[in-house]
Parts: sequence; structure tokens; C-alpha cells
Amino acid sequence: MINTIERTNMISMKNKNCGTEDLVDEMIAPRKEKTKHLFGSVKVGERGQIVIPKEAREIFGIRQGDILLVLGDVERGIALVKADALQEFARKILDSAGRPDE
Repeated sequence: MINTIERTNMISMKNKNCGTEDLVDEMIAPRKEKTKHLFGSVKVGERGQIVIPKEAREIFGIRQGDILLVLGDVERGIALVKADALQEFARKILDSAGRPDE
């Protein structure tokens, strides 16, 4: 019974608006698709492992063997970023900066 209640609460949380974030999305940084998601909750296993929900893996293209960076901010929490996406971002920054004269 508790699992059913928790699941129902998570589903209803997914459908709620995020207050001022919606205004920012619509007026300042409009996007064609939904960009914010609540995928549910995960339980940390004995060895500190978690399972990333299937929907999240599909949306972000995470596949077996991918390397993820674990980033953290004491005030905002933990974030997972695909290493190849961050490497591509860094490469673009370096390319746009150009090379210094030798």
C-alpha cells in the first residue's frame, strides 16, 4: 500500500508546474520540448550504486558502458553528466578561443 501511495505522489509531482521556472522557460529561454523532468526516486544499494530510470536513460541517450561524471554542489545537489558531452563542450570552447601566437 505504501508503494502505491508513494508512486501516486510521484506521478502527481511530475504534473505540477515549477512556479517561476515556467515563466523563465516561456519568456527568456523558450524551448521546443519539455526540458525538466522528475523521473521518480532511486534507492542507493549496499555498494553506493543506483539504477538510472529507463526513461531518463532514453531521454539522455545513456547506454551501458557510457562514462558519467558525478558533479556536486553543496547547495543544489548532485548532477550526472555524460563525459563525452562535456568533452565536446570543452573542445568547442578551446576551438573558439583559437591558438595563441607561437
